Amino acid sequence: MPTIQLLHCLANAAEGGDSGLVDGFHAAATLRREQPDAFGILTRTPVTFRYRDAEAELTATNPLIGLDALGRIKQIRFNNRSMRPIATATADGITPFYAAYRAFAELLYRDEARLDLRLEPGDCVVFDNTRILHARTGFTASGHRHLQGCYADLDAAASTLAVLRRSLHQGYPTMNQSIVDVLARLFAEQGGNEYLGEPVTQAEHMLQAAACAEAAGAEPSLVAAALLHDVGHFTGEISGHELMAGTDNRHSHSGADWLAAARFPETVTEPVRLHVAAKRYLCAVEPGYFDLLSEASVFTLGVQGGPMDADEVAEFERGGYAQAAVALRRWDEAAKDPGARVPGFDHYRPLLENLLSRR
Repeated sequence: MPTIQLLHCLANAAEGGDSGLVDGFHAAATLRREQPDAFGILTRTPVTFRYRDAEAELTATNPLIGLDALGRIKQIRFNNRSMRPIATATADGITPFYAAYRAFAELLYRDEARLDLRLEPGDCVVFDNTRILHARTGFTASGHRHLQGCYADLDAAASTLAVLRRSLHQGYPTMNQSIVDVLARLFAEQGGNEYLGEPVTQAEHMLQAAACAEAAGAEPSLVAAALLHDVGHFTGEISGHELMAGTDNRHSHSGADWLAAARFPETVTEPVRLHVAAKRYLCAVEPGYFDLLSEASVFTLGVQGGPMDADEVAEFERGGYAQAAVALRRWDEAAKDPGARVPGFDHYRPLLENLLSRR
């Protein structure tokens, strides 16, 4: 299945022929939340897709919704022109599959889920063909219309991007920068983005968490962990937007790894690494904690694995930084007040520089 698709409009004088784009990951995440049985069927049932013409014959068999080893949504396959009838061991599997297929299709065809646009000559739209579904409206033969399409491999594109990032030192200090300067830039730039549907920005959320830790008399390293706990949303390969679309971006781990590479001590990195696990832990062991979660936090809880089971609880409690991670988690949940007035990033510069100077 090709990954990146490009559509370049060379001419579009015909009536109609407008394009529509739908985020398949978002639709699949909605199906998982609203109809988990249907979601499960579409992740397990193999479906054959076939395309043939005079020069090619292509066949692939996979579920409509592909998951990775951690259960995260990885790939969407939905093409009614090339999809073949399913073959199941018994007829009993046919009706549930097509009911699930219809439920998924209804989500994909919701008006609010579709971005409509008309490509004009010179426009080129580029999208992930394993995630974004493309369609068009009908058009007349009254005018010339020419859209040139092609595909590219996502792995090759990701490799090129990684090399460019490395060459530009993205996310890491250059010779004339300190890691604290890099963090200040991240807070000032990416930090201005909305925070996963919450009423604060990413930077406001992290600064509020640090203020909560400071007000609680936390150790400097734990204040730093609270300040930097979501840095993985800035530095990870998978964005927070994809988390809200149903793909766990594991920002706690990517952020902790980034901070470790920047030479922050374990007393900073490990509470950061465990702050998502701490939410799952508290939801499992503390009655009423789940009710404190915001709507967005409830959604991401499901994407991140839901409340822990008994074995996971025991393993978490054996960890060396469980208590610090739980404290950080509580500040995390409290740090979503759009009216809060807290110190800015520069307030924490001496604290961060002191922690790094000890290494």
